[in-house]
Amino acid sequence: MTLHRRSFLATGAASLTLAAPMLRAQGKPRVVVVGGGAGGATAARYIAKDSEGAIDVTLIEPSRTYYTCFFSNLYLGGFRELESLAHGYGTLAAEHGINVVHDWATGVDRDARTVALAGGGSVPYDRLILSPGIDFVDGSVPGWGLEHQDVMPHAYKAGTQTELLKAQVMAMPEGGTFVMVAPPNPYRCPPGPYERVSMIANYLKANNPTAKIIIADPKEKFSKQALFEEGWQKHYSGMIERIGPDFGAGNTSVDAASMTVDIDGEVIEADVVNVIPAQKAGRICSEAGLTEGDWAPVNAADMSSKMDEAVHILGDASAQGDMPKSGFSANSQAKVCAMAVRGALTGSRVFPARFNNTCWSLISGEDGVKVGAAYEATDEKIASTEGFISQTGEDPATRKATYEESLGWYRAITEDMFG
Repeated sequence: MTLHRRSFLATGAASLTLAAPMLRAQGKPRVVVVGGGAGGATAARYIAKDSEGAIDVTLIEPSRTYYTCFFSNLYLGGFRELESLAHGYGTLAAEHGINVVHDWATGVDRDARTVALAGGGSVPYDRLILSPGIDFVDGSVPGWGLEHQDVMPHAYKAGTQTELLKAQVMAMPEGGTFVMVAPPNPYRCPPGPYERVSMIANYLKANNPTAKIIIADPKEKFSKQALFEEGWQKHYSGMIERIGPDFGAGNTSVDAASMTVDIDGEVIEADVVNVIPAQKAGRICSEAGLTEGDWAPVNAADMSSKMDEAVHILGDASAQGDMPKSGFSANSQAKVCAMAVRGALTGSRVFPARFNNTCWSLISGEDGVKVGAAYEATDEKIASTEGFISQTGEDPATRKATYEESLGWYRAITEDMFG
């Protein structure tokens, strides 16, 4: 599958000519979006743009600068600068009339239909879209908590954590040891930990070639496993060791004070420890009573909550079926959701939901691989209809083209999110 900018921007049938808006007697309908990432920023932009002012849109996001988690591994590998991952919200406000509120959303009153802000006061809504991303499951890695993230960073929320992890890798002693504690399923960006290992190996190969990388992985298998393992053998032979559950990785704990990792009784002294804990929906989803277990179940046709039809939940936080938790997925879901919300509030036409996802990974240099699928909405879930994946043994030209395709996608999705 070759992704072109025009076809990408049309994903989700979001660019539609709308019928004349049918405004309520009391004024414009109000949409509040919580979270300014791939799901939230996209939904806010498409609702504001395509309703042509018929809907009042407020985006609540605490950060003035958003750093994409996708492509942050390339910064670790030396292929991008951190500034290239940074995006602001000025265009959403200036060109699309979105009211951007830089504050924390601390709670939802679903009866009153208001969102409380940390800075005081609340914002009313007719439809609420939650796209808060992930939080971490307390105690999922014994010995690690958020109080240890400055010693053993997770770097699974991009920005300062990403900078910290890179600085730690750069400061490793010659022949030092990097340990990653990988997360259990499901989690944000299934290939992400293994692309990260590849990118750190790429840096170490050039700057610290006798260093070692150990992965403590509780999963029996992982996304693009054959592709990554082929690439590791080709580019980083002898540097990377993965320990799976068969060898005790399901029983892993850490000690931040001593910088050690205990894998089923074997204690490893490490110079850098990257702990990626088990994950759950962003906290506001559970505080609003919209989760079952760790995630928020939604209806596939419009991403509405199964607990409250006036609330829609996008991206990583949602339990929607077959789609992986990725930036592409969140962006695709946001377009479907935006179309449905506009239809509900203005009477515009709503087309059947269609979704797409592709996850690219860089293994070394221009050695890029990908996996993806197309999806449709069923009564039970978002269901995969067809898929594709890079093949082992591909020639360098194919891998280079895949990498270049990923660069084009990054430019397209960030424009789609932020204007």
